[in-house]
Amino acid sequence: MDFQPWWLIFLPLLFALGWIAARVDIRQLLSETRTLPKSYFKGLNFLLNEEPDRAIDAFIEVARLDPETTELHFALGSLFRRRGEMERAIRVHQSLLSRADLPEAEREHALHELGQDFLKAGLLDRAEQAFEQLLDTRFAVPAVKALIRIYESEHDWIRAIDAVKRLRALVDEPVPQLAHYQCERAHAALTARPPQPDQADEALDAAEHAVQSLRAHGGDTEGAEARIAMLRALQARLREDNGLERTYLGSVLRNAPTYASLIASGLLESWRKAGDPERGLQLLQEHYASHPSLDVFSVLFRELREARGRQVAWDFARDALSRHPSLLGLDRVLDVEIGKAQAASAPLDGTDMPPLTGGADFGLLRSLIHRHTQRLDRYSCKVCGFEAKTYYWQCPGCNSWETYTPRRVEELR
Repeated sequence: MDFQPWWLIFLPLLFALGWIAARVDIRQLLSETRTLPKSYFKGLNFLLNEEPDRAIDAFIEVARLDPETTELHFALGSLFRRRGEMERAIRVHQSLLSRADLPEAEREHALHELGQDFLKAGLLDRAEQAFEQLLDTRFAVPAVKALIRIYESEHDWIRAIDAVKRLRALVDEPVPQLAHYQCERAHAALTARPPQPDQADEALDAAEHAVQSLRAHGGDTEGAEARIAMLRALQARLREDNGLERTYLGSVLRNAPTYASLIASGLLESWRKAGDPERGLQLLQEHYASHPSLDVFSVLFRELREARGRQVAWDFARDALSRHPSLLGLDRVLDVEIGKAQAASAPLDGTDMPPLTGGADFGLLRSLIHRHTQRLDRYSCKVCGFEAKTYYWQCPGCNSWETYTPRRVEELR
């Protein structure tokens, strides 16, 4: 490329423009720094020295002197909330709301942040009041979602359902837990004294409608379907309709096989009332062959031991445990045998046991195994890891729905 004389003019001009721009930026920065109130720097200093209460006082003074610093308050309040310092977060946001000159948009923002503070602090009534004031604002969707959480924690299922309906009017998105809200209503109606079957019918119909809506959006409905069927079976039992009870319990085996462990005992009992316990046993055995689970195994062994004798039960246990080794399963088997021996006031020696056991001391064997299986005999939440001996549809730890797999911890490892 040939040298052009005009470059001698152009290059110095570029350097001059850059120098002027830099000077302007520096002057502007210095000017802005001089205009910041001294309280701003005092607040920063207090924060660095881990004196949050004095920092809050300083930043409140900044907001009074310079209304443009509201974003600083929002950032500070969020920081305190994330650190779990709820009293300080509440104080920051309340100081914003106390300002008469705060623009409406920022007032709504401050109210939303304050509601979050109250919610995390467990002050549900005050959180509810804050979010209710936001229902006709741009924060309506997060406010309704927060109200749903509040009503859930208070077990106020009717208000939770109403809040879900309001949410669906704002956004077209499924709410998976809606079916469980209706199931909670149905369960309360069926366990009331006296039972209220009409209310249960209404709630279960609504739950089925919620499941259909969730299925249309591609959601997983197996758990909700199983729970509805179980509640329908309970309703049929209260009405002494044994045939309908068996129909609903059998539908769980077909449509929600993972949840068979929750209805295995009830299904056998229903067939026993019908005078055909062998049919119930056959159904469970067929199901176990294709969907093995520890709880179904335990129910089958106990029933086989009672109905067909020790040898048949132990043949089943031997085969099942060889295919699906389980210390907890062996613990359950030994527990049944010990219970039988105690009921008959018979000693647990090798002469009264299956050939496999020889002269083993069943009591000692069971106590050793049981010590190691107690921690395995639990359900575990997939979200927070909270473990419980009882199956919950909603985790007591994190309040998530359907996060407990109906299998024991040992089966998940």
